[in-house]
Amino acid sequence: MSVQLHSYIAFKDNAKEAMSFYQSIFGGTVESNTFAEYDSPEMPVAPDDRDKIMHAMLNGDNGISFMGADTPSSMPFAEGGSRMTLTLSGDDETLLRYYWDKLSDGGTVTVPLDKSPWGDIFGMLTDKFGIDWMVDVGPKQAS
Repeated sequence: MSVQLHSYIAFKDNAKEAMSFYQSIFGGTVESNTFAEYDSPEMPVAPDDRDKIMHAMLNGDNGISFMGADTPSSMPFAEGGSRMTLTLSGDDETLLRYYWDKLSDGGTVTVPLDKSPWGDIFGMLTDKFGIDWMVDVGPKQAS
């Protein structure tokens, strides 16, 4: 049996929009379920939560995958993404710059994507959904 670690992003009423945005960048497919699909006596769903996303998973291209969901009204939502940052790294500068351009559209660049003191091309941004990202383009590794 193998083990995988996935990031799980909590959204406030815009998980469907956010996951579609990420799919437009990273390709692949998004599978999702609403809270209404699991409404039962054991797990009653508030009327305002029925159409919210209970679980979504993006299986993107190039090995990128992560999950997300709307925060139901019965749970607190923690604003800000400062507790976690998603990082894209590799040696394909063209692809990583493409991701950077798409993620920064409508967001805020906090560190421009440029040559860093350690030699890589590096940048940081917060996307339009409040998620923090780092992009690092390093040298090609010898095989």
